[in-house]
Amino acid sequence: MRHFHHHYRSPLKRGLFSVGIVLIVMVIGTTGMRHFEKMTYLDAFYFMSMIATAQGPMMIPVTTGGKLFAALMAFLSVGTVVAALGFLFGPFMGKLWKIGAEKIVEVEERAGHKIKVKDGPEE
Repeated sequence: MRHFHHHYRSPLKRGLFSVGIVLIVMVIGTTGMRHFEKMTYLDAFYFMSMIATAQGPMMIPVTTGGKLFAALMAFLSVGTVVAALGFLFGPFMGKLWKIGAEKIVEVEERAGHKIKVKDGPEE
């Protein structure tokens, strides 16, 4: 069986990379909302944090540029947060998956047969 390894094996390096990429997107978004909507930095950061966490902002952009920029940043920021979480926790989840698969094989060997999965309700 082929195993895949991350280039960043250290959880600290994965964490710093994940936080760094999210911060870059947040700085771009905050600066853009400040430019298009003339928000304060705090309001623009709050707006972007609500978009990035998929909660939706409390205020609606007024300008056409602000609306288009917010729509673009919604796709980019949510995708970035999801990817960063996957990169950060991926090795851990992969290890859990492997342990679970090994336990199933162990139980099957003790039982002397493969575990069958039901396709649908019994008739």
